Amino acid sequence: MQVIETLAEGLKREIKVIIPAKDMEQRMNERLADVKDKVRINGFRPGKVPTSHVKKMYGKSIMAELVNEIIRDKPSAILSERGEKSATQPEIVMTEDEKEAEKILSAQADLEFTLSYEIIPAIELKSVDGIKVTREVVEVSEDEINEQIEKIAESARTFEAKKGKAADGDRVTMDYLGKVDGEAFDGGKDEDAELVIGSNRFIPGFEEQLVGLKAGDEKVITVNFPADYPAANLAGKEATFDITVKEVASPAKTEINDELATKLGVESVEKLKEIVRGQIESQYGNVTRQKVKRQILDQLDELYKFESPSKLVDAEFENIWRQINTDLAQSGKTFADEDTTEEAAREEYRALAERRVRLGLVLSEIGEKAGIEVTEEEMQRSLFAQLQQFPGQEKQILDFFRNTPGAAASLRAPIFEEKVIDKLLAEVSVTDKTVSKDELLADDAEEGDKPAKKAAPKKKAAAKAEDAAEGEEAAPKKKAAPKKKAAEGDAE
Repeated sequence: MQVIETLAEGLKREIKVIIPAKDMEQRMNERLADVKDKVRINGFRPGKVPTSHVKKMYGKSIMAELVNEIIRDKPSAILSERGEKSATQPEIVMTEDEKEAEKILSAQADLEFTLSYEIIPAIELKSVDGIKVTREVVEVSEDEINEQIEKIAESARTFEAKKGKAADGDRVTMDYLGKVDGEAFDGGKDEDAELVIGSNRFIPGFEEQLVGLKAGDEKVITVNFPADYPAANLAGKEATFDITVKEVASPAKTEINDELATKLGVESVEKLKEIVRGQIESQYGNVTRQKVKRQILDQLDELYKFESPSKLVDAEFENIWRQINTDLAQSGKTFADEDTTEEAAREEYRALAERRVRLGLVLSEIGEKAGIEVTEEEMQRSLFAQLQQFPGQEKQILDFFRNTPGAAASLRAPIFEEKVIDKLLAEVSVTDKTVSKDELLADDAEEGDKPAKKAAPKKKAAAKAEDAAEGEEAAPKKKAAPKKKAAEGDAE
């Protein structure tokens, strides 16, 4: 077998492989000898079928099997011998000429094919002694805990029917029918819908128009859907809602005591406070973690500058670009509306994709050198978390991960990355800084959208893309609906 390098340009490689016809014929004959003792052909005793007859009947099919096996196994063996790692599955090209293929299967012509691929560049790990990060810490106050418990109490409070007019804080039970241009729209109808005035669950301007109504009243409410409303057919449209009030109820007084805790499934109010404190600390801890991680990634970005495999960058760019265009379509905006152009945005997000790929390769090398592994238990926990996000679709999710090539890697990658970040946190210089809640939650999208100087096509989309690019979770969008199930398809 001859292995000839025909291209070595940057990270691109092209290898020509030639296996002489006589070697292929020898392999075929060895396979035929094995088949000869097993094949059953009428007119011949077992093991007595002439080799020439077996070759005539099975030669080409056996040769086809050999070719497939070589194409399947040789690329990885060749890369291993060359000490290279391919960034993606190597592209294999061989003759498509039927006459030439027939000669190969008849062992009358050499088997030739080419491998085209990009190598993963060799990365020389650098010292992280110079990396310094600030870990922002928020001290959870008793006031904040009590405020959160008040909100929990409000959500669990009971209401008592009243005969008077609806006021702010009252719960209104109603039937409604939404219309745009006089026509009812999908998801704009509900019966016995309950809404607490002032909860801001409906689109702006809706709840305020319920104030002063009482049971039995009918009214037509006019509102405007926000321009960035998720349902494109309703975004920016004026709508009317035919309202029939069924009941008005006032909230019962709530008290923060053991009785409330018991109603929430907790033995005491002190235990409730302990749980709420833990939840708040966990939420702040997640934000702190992402900020510290961003600082580490930014400094690694400065430490490592090398060419990244273009196919990996292309794939990552397409993922980001798809998200950007989806966000624009949902908001009904264009690149011009965001004070940029498609060309400028492409350039910006291309740089973002390159950063992600480069940092991914660096983290992978750090983790590999450190012997970091993802356990089966960790994979199972991650899969279970996925299943919890889609109740009722567990079977489809399981089938997806079982049958989709690379799907398991999407579970492994973020776990592996977080373990590498943990390793780095143990090695870099970390300074704790006590900050206020507002300081911790301050929007750092402008800084986070590196390498872009300006977040385009829109700041939120850019932040979302950067967060996704570095395994971070973007903040959830606040849904606007006349009732959360009234306009987004169902429309939740």
